[in-house]
Amino acid sequence: MYLPRDLISHLYNHLIRSQHAQSPPVILLVALEPDALCACRILTALLKRDYIQHNIVPVSGYGDLARAGETQVQPMRTQNGGSGGTVICLGVGGLVDLGAVLGLEATEEDEDATGGVEIWVIDARRPWNLGNVFGGRPPEMALGEVNGNARAKAPDVSFGQIQRHYKPGRGGIIVYDDGDINEELGTEKEAYFQLDQLPPIDDDGRESDGSDTESDSEDGVAVNGGGSSKKRKSLSDAEDDEESADEDVRPRQRRRSNSDESISITPTRPPKRGLLSTSNKGINGSASGSRSTSPTPQPTIPPHDDQKATRRNRRRLLKLKRKYEAVLHSYYSLGASYSEPISSLLYSLAGEIGREDNNFLWHAIVGVSSLELYGRSMTGVGISTSLDAGGSAGWGGERGERIRQVLRDEVRRLNPPDPTDARGEAARGETSGVIPTTARSPTDTSIRLSPEPRFLLIRHWSLYDSMLHSPYLASRLHLWSDTGRKRLHKLLAKMGVSLVQSRQSYTHMDMDLKKGLRQRLLKYAPLYGLDGLVPPPASAGRGREGWGFVRSWGFKACLSAVDVGVIVGAILEVGRAGAHLATAGGTPNGGWDGRRAEKKELVDEDGRLEGEEYVERFWSAYDALENVEALKHALPHTQHLHRAILRTGAALLAKRHIRHLKAFRMAVVKDGPDVALFTHPGALTKLALWLGDALAAQETDSHAAGKGTPLVLAGLNDARGVYVVVGTGGGGGGVVDWEARRERAERRAVVVQRRAERAVLRKRKREAAAAAAAAAVGGGDDDEDDAGEEEAESEEEDDDDEDGEEQRGSGRNRFGNAFQEVVDETGARVRIDSFEHCVVEVRKEDLSAFLESLSLKAVVG
Repeated sequence: MYLPRDLISHLYNHLIRSQHAQSPPVILLVALEPDALCACRILTALLKRDYIQHNIVPVSGYGDLARAGETQVQPMRTQNGGSGGTVICLGVGGLVDLGAVLGLEATEEDEDATGGVEIWVIDARRPWNLGNVFGGRPPEMALGEVNGNARAKAPDVSFGQIQRHYKPGRGGIIVYDDGDINEELGTEKEAYFQLDQLPPIDDDGRESDGSDTESDSEDGVAVNGGGSSKKRKSLSDAEDDEESADEDVRPRQRRRSNSDESISITPTRPPKRGLLSTSNKGINGSASGSRSTSPTPQPTIPPHDDQKATRRNRRRLLKLKRKYEAVLHSYYSLGASYSEPISSLLYSLAGEIGREDNNFLWHAIVGVSSLELYGRSMTGVGISTSLDAGGSAGWGGERGERIRQVLRDEVRRLNPPDPTDARGEAARGETSGVIPTTARSPTDTSIRLSPEPRFLLIRHWSLYDSMLHSPYLASRLHLWSDTGRKRLHKLLAKMGVSLVQSRQSYTHMDMDLKKGLRQRLLKYAPLYGLDGLVPPPASAGRGREGWGFVRSWGFKACLSAVDVGVIVGAILEVGRAGAHLATAGGTPNGGWDGRRAEKKELVDEDGRLEGEEYVERFWSAYDALENVEALKHALPHTQHLHRAILRTGAALLAKRHIRHLKAFRMAVVKDGPDVALFTHPGALTKLALWLGDALAAQETDSHAAGKGTPLVLAGLNDARGVYVVVGTGGGGGGVVDWEARRERAERRAVVVQRRAERAVLRKRKREAAAAAAAAAVGGGDDDEDDAGEEEAESEEEDDDDEDGEEQRGSGRNRFGNAFQEVVDETGARVRIDSFEHCVVEVRKEDLSAFLESLSLKAVVG
């Protein structure tokens, strides 16, 4: 089931009313990423204000998620002695069948799979698992009213969509819709429910003809409409029974950590498991069963004609089944993408119930800003060419800019300017666009808009180091080479900033220099192709488009939202070891090799101990979001991580260690002082994005396409004997071609009109054929001609749909699909445990064969 955006507070309001002192605590399953952390902070603050008990369970991957299901979720089921309850998944489980992963599966004795456990899924990753979206209903809702005298009432769930009068608390899986389900999944919804209404039929990959009469009768296919009331065999079970299955629609299995079982990411609809509706209504609401209570006389049909009708109906059923399965398969094959950040969605929930404040707003801003740091865009994980637009605009195209504009409006509403402090603002340079570095007063905790340049940690570094370690500047000025460093020096010289001044701490630079910095950047940056280095000046038409966000904690600190996102991400990726190294002031080799030598004695093949270490970092990052001193304390190892990214990326480019394969470029990080830092998928992803930006800039300089090439980056984890492999897209993320979208809409309108005209012609032909059949026997040939016409029309419609799907999934990251295909074909020892499906772990011995097979796959939609 899914909860539409306009009912976003419906479930939470019911939770407030139903909770009491004896209620089981709400379980929060939280992913280890900044956006999920910020959403968790908002949600836990709401729960505390409403005196609702809750437990936070960090999960680092599917292995942790399955263990949380065994230890936390399953004991809540009524079958296991529990009393039900609520489980909220933040950034977790949107891509897989949650019922199977958490162990909420129906048995022959008891079809109630959830046992009163209600699971809320709030995730920004796409594509959705359609079993969670359109299924997940508890059995008592599916059965409906039994009393014949009961008054008819509107359903509280209509084709998966929760209605306003829905009563929660009965269990099930509920997905929070940010708007894309109702707007974009209409075709998939129809295919899903039409498959649910089809009678059970075995698809052996061939069409029936006159020679398979006996096999047709053995199939037991209901051709008169009565088969829809039977319990339909699930598609995945049917495919297991086939001798030769259709490979294009075979469900693929995602391997799970520490287990020989698998997590289904099927392109077909998952089994019911007692969670799906057994209603006899189709997608248009028409009943499939007969209401007649007395037998109706049937015309006598010759046996030969009955067999022909059976074969004809079987062909039509197979055609429909394959058509709808192809729709679901094409949806899952589109590739990965990201929708609205879940921190923004939770802030909308707080606003709906009237609880918004500056703390909630700040967490939402940090969560939204963090997506760009990890390259998460509308086309999955990859570089984004829309970053050239200027300022902090980036990941979400038109939709992302609308979200940021709403956040700017919220900043103005909750932090109105002080009319008595106009002179102070002018003195601090805020009216002229100076980057704020201090608070307005000792008690100032407000959020302000700031024209943030695309520098890294500028308030906590020198101007030179901030520019040097900026991924935006590094890629466009080629700062990994001596020539690039000279370009940076020339840019500073033209701006009138000496090297001595630029190496001072930015907060201690000359105030006149800081006041004129933005105007100088606007004047000289375009000469070096840096049009998006700073946001454009504020105007009446555009407002402060592209401006960032800054918050003060009195005179303790002044941090931008991007700074906080960078620091929190570094805490999750580096942890205490990196902090110890950075604060010790030693070289990269000092102290780190000794720690790694101790770890080499402990072999963690399944990654469980590593996952436990990641969970410890989660709590450090969780505390830092509310503790500015902890954020300041983590600054040194944040700087250390980004120094390592610059060193390692520059070494790979200078030594030409990046190879260009058929479908992507590939590099391996297996030696050097910083190799241990890149065993974490988040740190490795940042390095891959840094390299992707650099490669895209090189292509632009060489008059190539300029959109970059997909990149596969592998980092060696010597202690465990595996390579962590991440695949990033080649560019185009966040760019929305509205003209192409309008043209596609016009083409769809033409197709719909043609289908309506053909439907009228078919109806006339059938009426004529029926009249001819009444006069003389021999309508079989007409029926076959009609079937051939329908088949030709179906093929034409499928071609139109495929063209639309190709446009819809253009540029998306398909590394997750490609990784799974390689595993199925080669049998390589691969661990797919990360929620980010473009991240896998490969055994050292299997890396070469894995990459060789991967180079033949389509990795970008």
